[in-house]
Amino acid sequence: MLAETICSAVSAAGLGIAAVTAYRKRFLTAARIAAYSLVPIGLVLTGTVEWLSGIAFKPGVWLGFGLLGVAWVLFATTRAVERRGGGTRKERRAAARAAREGAVEPAASAPSLGAGTGSAAPARQNAGKRSSGAPDEDFSDIEAILKKHGI
Repeated sequence: MLAETICSAVSAAGLGIAAVTAYRKRFLTAARIAAYSLVPIGLVLTGTVEWLSGIAFKPGVWLGFGLLGVAWVLFATTRAVERRGGGTRKERRAAARAAREGAVEPAASAPSLGAGTGSAAPARQNAGKRSSGAPDEDFSDIEAILKKHGI
């Protein structure tokens, strides 16, 4: 009952302000003020104010809102953990098994020679020297990065 009285008083005050504004020849502003001032009395007449005041003072309703909030937090947390963790438990186990088995390291190929690099004999000798030590050197950095990330 108190909420309805307050809303009616707010609407009456707003309509009074709109009348004064219209008297000052600001009709567009007066129309806006009148529209805003009719909203509270409209809410009272539709029963919305009574419904809201009934909800606001019931502890069961607040408990329901609290439970909805907890559910939302749980959903958000599980989504964040799933994105960060790399998927489901089965996917993580499969990735761990694949890492334990070890992937076969591809052999490094000799670099291709351009048209104007010179004779083929020195290039083959250099390629032989590179291929013997190159795979260890080339992949050591990559292995360190992968081990750092647990892959």
